[in-house]
Amino acid sequence: MAVRKAEAVWTGALQDGDGRVRLGSGAFEGRYSFSSRFEDGGGTNPEELLGAAHAACFAMALAAGLGKAGFHPRRISASAAVHLTKNEGGLAISRIDLTCEGEVQEIDAVAFAELAEATKKGCIVSRALSAVPIHLEAHLV
Repeated sequence: MAVRKAEAVWTGALQDGDGRVRLGSGAFEGRYSFSSRFEDGGGTNPEELLGAAHAACFAMALAAGLGKAGFHPRRISASAAVHLTKNEGGLAISRIDLTCEGEVQEIDAVAFAELAEATKKGCIVSRALSAVPIHLEAHLV
């Protein structure tokens, strides 16, 4: 199977340093910093990138599950909100909120929600992040 790569370089100390992250495919390269991670500074951060990976995997996996169940998805939109919090143990990713909307012919809301929930449990990135509570809201449009 495939091996996907990414790289990051950090220069300087934590609060005044700066970093660059690059996807192995070259599809994205960007800056990250203390302020982009812990404040509202410009650039990306690991949690945002993790959320993008989770949303992308979930959308693809839900489309696959719908297809296997005999439905024809026209569009699946997914987003992930990754919560970074501080607790007595330090910083942690404490929760991920997945939200999805699906345009799918000939399916009812209950069946769509059930397939979305099964996808949340089975998607590759969800399984990799299983130590973190994942909340799902699935809507048929």
